[in-house]
Amino acid sequence: MEFPSFANMFTGIVEHMGTVVEIQQLDTSSSGGGGWSMKVGDSENILVDCRLGDSISVNGTCLTVTEFEKSWFKVGLAPETLRRTNLGDLKVGNNVNLERAIAANVRFGGHFVQGHIDTTATILSVTPEGNSLWVRLSPSDKSYLRYIIPKGYICLDGTSLTICEVNDDESWFSIMLVAYTQSHVIMPTKKVGERVNVEVDMLGKYVERIVEPMLFGDEQKSGGGYVEKLVKNYLEKRSNA
Repeated sequence: MEFPSFANMFTGIVEHMGTVVEIQQLDTSSSGGGGWSMKVGDSENILVDCRLGDSISVNGTCLTVTEFEKSWFKVGLAPETLRRTNLGDLKVGNNVNLERAIAANVRFGGHFVQGHIDTTATILSVTPEGNSLWVRLSPSDKSYLRYIIPKGYICLDGTSLTICEVNDDESWFSIMLVAYTQSHVIMPTKKVGERVNVEVDMLGKYVERIVEPMLFGDEQKSGGGYVEKLVKNYLEKRSNA
């Protein structure tokens, strides 16, 4: 029985590490669409049920399969994708984290990941502790630090990880990689100064979107926020009593 997948939904549990085998900045083929394209090889494990148009997370970025064979697949990279992610930094031979869109029959082992990159982060330090690695990073867009909380979720290059520390004053956060994770994702191969893709936990953004107008009002509506109105009504009732 074949189970459907959920487009643009992932878990952050990396299935496989593929290898970039081709990058074209002007791909005029029918599957290239006249733009930037990338071909990822060593991918047999995740292509057994692949179809054209499927979503595959490449370093945490949800991309559409435009062509594939047994061991490789091709994706297109839009200008916004290149601006927002580290995919434009990739070179032939680089490894990438891969995950198929989640299927309905799969146990949910990570957290809700959309594959929509918010910003990148630069690796500040990598420090061993026992058989684990501390990695400290600084986001390119500091405004996303407000969504990053200790012991919360974050997705780095498509890997669901737990945040250990957050330093708002110095604009950095840290994560720890256990031994098993180190051998199954690309993070340990990266050096200080390199960038990783960041997707913060979407729940924080939804809560902010709902609560902010209640507190401060909606720019498209006059009269302030819901809480402000409650306070005004209370004060008016007190003054009329």
